Amino acid sequence: MSSSTSAVSPARHAPHLASGLLLAGAGSIAFSGKAIIVKLAYRYGVDAVTLIMYRMLFALPLFLGLAWWSHRQARDAATLTRRDWLGIAGLGLTGYYLASFLDFWGLQYISASLERLILYLNPTLVLILGWLLYRRRISLRQSLAMAVSYGGVLLVFGHEALSGLGSEAALGALLVFGSAASYAIYLVFSGEMVKRLGSMRLVSLATSVACVLCLLQFVLLRPLSAALVAPEVIWLSILNATVCTFAPVIMVMMAVERVGPGLTAQTGMIGPMSTIAMGVLLLGEPFTGWIVAGTVLVMVGVFLVTRTGRT
Repeated sequence: MSSSTSAVSPARHAPHLASGLLLAGAGSIAFSGKAIIVKLAYRYGVDAVTLIMYRMLFALPLFLGLAWWSHRQARDAATLTRRDWLGIAGLGLTGYYLASFLDFWGLQYISASLERLILYLNPTLVLILGWLLYRRRISLRQSLAMAVSYGGVLLVFGHEALSGLGSEAALGALLVFGSAASYAIYLVFSGEMVKRLGSMRLVSLATSVACVLCLLQFVLLRPLSAALVAPEVIWLSILNATVCTFAPVIMVMMAVERVGPGLTAQTGMIGPMSTIAMGVLLLGEPFTGWIVAGTVLVMVGVFLVTRTGRT
């Protein structure tokens, strides 16, 4: 009985493995395309506050629809309490509003390649937060792996700083690092709410909160005349909201269901490479040995961190 089951199981799950890996890879590439679209939009004289407003304006109906659908699909959907709404608001503030805005702002000053490498440090930040908040032990291997990752980022950052960007590179890197830290806070504190509400429902509601905050930020900080932007900015924002925001959220969630979070995260290592390739082809960013070496160090370090974290 057990032998026949084990013989059938791989064939039965092979389509799920293939589709899961495809979804994880496509989702990672789509997420990475966000930086390219933002850099393209900046060429039309728009600022970060206005640009993220348009991204969230077009994404909001999609995530509200996803929230409604996920609630209908859940057989025993938990009724949202006041504490749930406060948690969703907090996660939306840190994980999607603040992380997105700092990222958009930082991209005004650094290359898309460096931005993606900094964001890819996220697992190391989760590890550090776990140690700070819960005193979870960080092994020597994990410490060395983190040192390798940060060394890779410093290598690429140093190259950009020496190429004439100077203080702008430092400001941009600091802003994007703040974005990565903000999203790491979201990951650390979202665990219990994911169990209660489900990942799709939580993501859709928290992202909807972030969309509203970005719209409110624009109303408070900019005159309405600032919404008059080049048509290219509108089309790029629609592309950003759909292909690089909403679609990858769905694809990554579906990938997790098929192959699990570990394999999905490992497949996501294609993200930095795709950002570098698109940056070179679409933005004319340089492709040097410094970038290659830094990318390899970051990816190896993060891979070792995630691997040792599961052993």
